[in-house]
Amino acid sequence: MVKVVVTGIGLVSALGTNLEDSWQNLLAGKSGIQYQQPFAELESVPLGLIGKQPSELKILTQIIVASALRDAGLNPPLPDCAVVIGSSRSYQGAWESLARGMNGKDSNYALEDWLDILPQMNAIATARQIGATGIVAAPMAACATGIWSISQAALLIQTGQCERVIAGAVEAPITPLTICGFQQMNALAKTGAYPFDVQREGLVLGEGGAVLVLESAELAKQRQARVYGEILGFGLTADAYHTNQPEPSGTSAIAAIKQCLERSYLTPNDINYIHAHGTATQLNDKIESKIIQQLFPKTVAISSTKGATGHTLGASGALGIAFAFKALQQQVLPPCVGLQQPEFDLNFVMTAQQSSIQNILCFSFGFGGQNAVIALSNNI
Repeated sequence: MVKVVVTGIGLVSALGTNLEDSWQNLLAGKSGIQYQQPFAELESVPLGLIGKQPSELKILTQIIVASALRDAGLNPPLPDCAVVIGSSRSYQGAWESLARGMNGKDSNYALEDWLDILPQMNAIATARQIGATGIVAAPMAACATGIWSISQAALLIQTGQCERVIAGAVEAPITPLTICGFQQMNALAKTGAYPFDVQREGLVLGEGGAVLVLESAELAKQRQARVYGEILGFGLTADAYHTNQPEPSGTSAIAAIKQCLERSYLTPNDINYIHAHGTATQLNDKIESKIIQQLFPKTVAISSTKGATGHTLGASGALGIAFAFKALQQQVLPPCVGLQQPEFDLNFVMTAQQSSIQNILCFSFGFGGQNAVIALSNNI
């Protein structure tokens, strides 16, 4: 099997407009979540906004992709590069704006623009941006989209279909409908995001994304590229249970973890750190904690970064992978920002700490029971 390595990372989040700023703020225990009122018709709520107003998906993606290529030391055009960039909401904000315009209210979009805001167009626009003429895919798998996208990109390289893929997920989900929808579900926090805490209230919406440059180890070696680490394997399953609630026993999520470990030739004892999904909702944190307790030794370090970035929905797994590669590179465990009093008996990382890290798992458990797990290593 062809080895897959990561040679470049682009990331923008509420924590910072690039990977390094976001990482340093994360290590310092800072949070990008603040009370915001981006829509006059809605009350102020805690949000993970990058700027003063909600971002535009197209512009956000362009910035992140350009940053990833710079980090990898690559210049377009890249005709042999594949593109796998997903989003769970895609251009939902543009569609809401279009609907307001059709109802006689102000809109930034006209009806003739509708083809440009179809769900797959963001990935296609990235292919144009970098001059990629190979495979283009635009995965949508709820909050598992980021890991799903990067897993599929790794598979393209492992199976010899291409040697380089730019992959990840970007989300601009802060729209009136998304805020109201999560409020109707009683899933939104009222003050902030506190993953795994006894006082946790729910999720906080955030925007941002992460894009990785994946290459075969051979190609990276040929061009003497700096390498963050290796993608070992992944596991993808579905609960087939409910629209938005995880299956209580966690059977399907456990299957995804076991699948990932098996494909990666790892055992639970080999894992030094788990970047948990950790949404700060009552049900998700409880079931995820139970799964970790069931499968892993008590010593494995655990944290979620959603208390710092907000929940970036489909992009959250991609952000998690990016932060995990920084953890491997610097041998530092990032803290579970927002966690003060853990409800569960796990080895949570309360403050950033130096540690010997070789193997990491990243979890994403999305609506509809979309389970995605990926294994990363610096043993290259």
